[in-house]
Amino acid sequence: MLRKVSALPITVYLALRGIALKLKDDERGLSGVVVAILLILIAVLAIVLIWGFLNGWLKDLWEQITGEAGKIK
Repeated sequence: MLRKVSALPITVYLALRGIALKLKDDERGLSGVVVAILLILIAVLAIVLIWGFLNGWLKDLWEQITGEAGKIK
């Protein structure tokens, strides 16, 4: 049992090394992954920027709405 446990890190290393070598040989798929990740990052940054710009405006608008709602009887 101890032999299997001590062989586990070596097995994991060799498995990950094999996956890395396969990805390294197939450069077409790797560039597609990089493009997908960059597009996701750009989309997230765009959402954060838009929310940053709209946050103050929406807060002011909401305060106006709730302020007027208090006057209704």
